[in-house]
Amino acid sequence: MNDSNHRLQRKLGLFPVTNIVIANIIGAGIFTTTGYLMGFLGNAMIMLALWVIGGMIALCGAIAFGELGAAYPEAGGEYVFISKLFNPLLGFLSGWLSLIVGFSAPIAASAIGFSDYFTWAFPNLQNWLMLNGVISGQSFSRILAIALILIFSVIHSRGVVLGARVQNILTLLKIVLVAGLIIAGFTVGEGSFSHLENREMLSFDFENWKSIGLSLMFIMFAYSGWNSATYIGSEIRNPGKVIPRSLLISTLVVTVLYVLLNLFFVYAIPVDQMKNEPEIGGLAAGFAFGATAEVIVSLLISFALFSSLSAFILLGPRVYYKMALDGYFFKSIAAIHLRRKVPSNAIYLQAAIAIILVLSGTFEEILTYMGFSLGIFPLLAVAGVFKLRKQRKSHLKLPGFPLIHIFFIGTNIAILVLAYFQRPVESTIAVITALSGVPVYYWFRFRKRIQNS
Repeated sequence: MNDSNHRLQRKLGLFPVTNIVIANIIGAGIFTTTGYLMGFLGNAMIMLALWVIGGMIALCGAIAFGELGAAYPEAGGEYVFISKLFNPLLGFLSGWLSLIVGFSAPIAASAIGFSDYFTWAFPNLQNWLMLNGVISGQSFSRILAIALILIFSVIHSRGVVLGARVQNILTLLKIVLVAGLIIAGFTVGEGSFSHLENREMLSFDFENWKSIGLSLMFIMFAYSGWNSATYIGSEIRNPGKVIPRSLLISTLVVTVLYVLLNLFFVYAIPVDQMKNEPEIGGLAAGFAFGATAEVIVSLLISFALFSSLSAFILLGPRVYYKMALDGYFFKSIAAIHLRRKVPSNAIYLQAAIAIILVLSGTFEEILTYMGFSLGIFPLLAVAGVFKLRKQRKSHLKLPGFPLIHIFFIGTNIAILVLAYFQRPVESTIAVITALSGVPVYYWFRFRKRIQNS
């Protein structure tokens, strides 16, 4: 292959990149995790406080990644940062987790979330399609999820400009939905701020600290994507300015929306009826506006999840492309379509893994497994800022150093430790998944040496 087969083009400015980041953050997490959190905590005020803390952690991470992205404006995100600042093996493991968990699992979760909300809005859809008795309800839901993954994978294989245009429309519609739900909920919706009253006291013993840690892990999953502009650094115009600005703007916007949306959920739904409820958005609409609104909002949320799934499908393949370009993955994954200038093979590989995850797990299982995995390598990348500055390679020194970096690293370590004690099985599987990349890395390194000799 010649060099043009490996080169991405810088076509994206601040607006589409900010939209991609917002779409990547606002996904299945905000519409599904609050019920689980209330089941863990049983206290609305603490739950809202944790959403604020989660936003602060994400903002600190966005500031650190803005500096890293300005120094290394390439495709790949933390794979590039960790490889260059620490060790190629650690960088590879972050990319390995991105392939199996970081993007493929959120794609699967968003697709399943879409399917669940869509079938909840149209419970008789299977009958209308004359599939009742032919396939089970769970199989029908999975077929819908798989179809969605395939459709958006094809869209993004057609080119980054088309993909970005689709992303812009979907993201704007999603922001309108979330903002509209908040405004309508507090102005014309039924509800009461008395739901905020502390009816279940939370004693801060180790058991409850574990619940807080697990809750924050779920919340950080909902905020995950605050670093996503760095995954497409090779396709961003003027990346030294656009990457940090897009990360900061999008994270601030999403934090405000998340806190207000969760306040609406608490306002609309009595605490006891929120606990362990997965379709929290639809339930809140039903309490606030009636049964008809519950169906309409559930339908809108299902389509809003298009935007998240689309953003994950757009971003993830750039990591695998970069790994392959560096010789640590199959060469075919580094191939760029001659006319469309996108890593088509990487897109379809990601789709295949996401489909396997859809077929193999439920939403909650995927969410628990994914939450721990996503917390491991971003904290190592943020630690890289210390090395970046020591080596005097920082091109854009953003404020807050080193306090915000220490806060980010410390809180994420605490979340991982507490979550591990609370859910040891899922957390251990996540660690094993990361470590399974070690022999794969050495195999690719061996092949690379043979090819270069």
